[in-house]
Parts: sequence; structure tokens; C-alpha cells
Amino acid sequence: MTTDASPQTDEERPLRRDAARNRERILQAAGEVFATRGLEVTLDDIAHHAGVGVGTVYRRFHDKEELIDALFDDRMDAVLTVAEEALAADDPWIGLEGFFVSIFELQAVDRGLRELAFAGRHGRERVARAKARLEPVIAEVVARGQASGQLRADLRADDIPLIQKMLAEVINIAGDVSPGLWRRYLTIVLDGLRTQRDGPTPLPVPPLEHGQLEVCMQGWRPARGARAAAE
Repeated sequence: MTTDASPQTDEERPLRRDAARNRERILQAAGEVFATRGLEVTLDDIAHHAGVGVGTVYRRFHDKEELIDALFDDRMDAVLTVAEEALAADDPWIGLEGFFVSIFELQAVDRGLRELAFAGRHGRERVARAKARLEPVIAEVVARGQASGQLRADLRADDIPLIQKMLAEVINIAGDVSPGLWRRYLTIVLDGLRTQRDGPTPLPVPPLEHGQLEVCMQGWRPARGARAAAE
């Protein structure tokens, strides 16, 4: 029995190695395509970027949602790590500020992450599970900032996702024109959240010029989910 099984095991190993390499190649390609083009890309797009046939993609993943699932945990783990680092910071305010900066640095380079974080059609249950992990940590970050007296007492943890959504929209509409513009508006928001400061914090990025603003506003359109709801 042992002798008969050994050749079969040896023959299967290269196939398993090839399958594993293809899976990693597809995941890497999907992450890159989602980051630059968002979640509306097709499996054909991902296969082309990975340099494999679309049949290879379908052998590894039944559909795009399964592929998104495979990437989602890594993305959400990165967000949770940022929140936990904020909670561990010696200074509660520095922790909160660092949380916002790190989150938007991630979102600024990953359109897919932005779409997942504020999901409409894609993976509502998946996002709900991630929020269940993240929300208690965020609530503790907020409570710690308030206990230190540095964060306004009327802020609620539920305000944080809406603040994130507002600034994510700055990235969405102005990222091509002024990639760092979100830092300007984050600075304004943080000044509004802090209870005491010597004066307004200098804004790190200049405002859009009138022509740039016009370009951004002309290119803006509501998310697909919002358009569907309006219709």
C-alpha cells in the first residue's frame, strides 16, 4: 500500500505547487487591479493582468465574490492593526490622529479598499462581520481620547465611519488632481475634534484652484448603490 501510494503523491506535488503559484499570482493581480480600478472589474480583466487564462482563474475561484473574499481578510486585518496601534499609543490623541492618517493612506492608494469599506452591492455580510471586529476597538479609541480630555465629549464612535466616508469622497473626486488633498480636510476635521489647541493647525496641502475644482465636480458621480437607490 505504501509503495503504491508514493508515486502518486510524487506526481501530484508539482501540480499542487503550480496551482498554489497560480492562486498567488491571481490574488496579487486582483489586488492590483482592484486597487487601481475598483471592484467592478471582471475576472477576464484579472486573468489578463495575471497573465493566465480565464479558465485558470475559474479553477481557483468560482466567481469574483469568492476572489474578493480571499483578499478581504488581508485588507481588513490591516485596518484592524491600525486601530489597535491607535489604542496602544501612549498619547490618546496621537493614537487617534495616527489612526485617521494611516487609514486614509491605505485608502488613497487602494480604490478597492474604499469600495469595500463603504460597500453597496459587494459583500454586505462580509463587511458587517469586519465592522463587528473593528467597532469595539474604535469605540475604545474614542473613549480613551475623551477620558484624556483631548477629544470633544459629544463625539460618538458612530461618527467615525461618517468622517471616514466624507474624506474618502475627497479621495474619490480629487485623487487624480491632488492626491494628498484629503490631508487638508483631515487637518480641518481634527482641529474640530480637539478640545484645546493654541490656534488653527497649518494646512499641509493647498486648496484646489478654481479650474481644478471644476474638473473634480464635473467628474463626480454618486456611487452605483446610491444611484440605484435614487432611481
